This record gives sequence, structure tokens and C-alpha cells, in this order.
Amino acid sequence: MKQGRVKFFNESKGFGFIIESESNTEYFVHVTGLLDDIKEGDTVAFDLKEGKKGLNAVSVRII
Repeated sequence: MKQGRVKFFNESKGFGFIIESESNTEYFVHVTGLLDDIKEGDTVAFDLKEGKKGLNAVSVRII
């Protein structure tokens, strides 16, 4: 699993972005990929899965 920080998450729209700690790469995250409720600034662990527009963060959980 990768680790990162939640840059932005809009609960009403159900999506946001996570910045990976090691590479500073930004990944899209959708509410369907969450294991925990997240908010901006949370430190999270996640996996990556190919989506329609590139890699998406999935199995996102707070650490």
C-alpha cells in the first residue's frame, strides 16, 4: 500500500485528491474507493487501480 495525504475531498460530490508521500504524485479518489470517511489533511494508506482517466486511489483508509 502507498501512503499519502488528502489534499481535497468534497463529501457532497463524492470525490477528491490524494498526494502520495514518496513521489508527490496526485491521485483521484472517488467515494466508492473509501474504506473510512476522509477529510482534507488526513494521512491515508491506499492502493492504485486503473480508471477511465488514469490511476485512481482505492481501498483508502486513515492511518
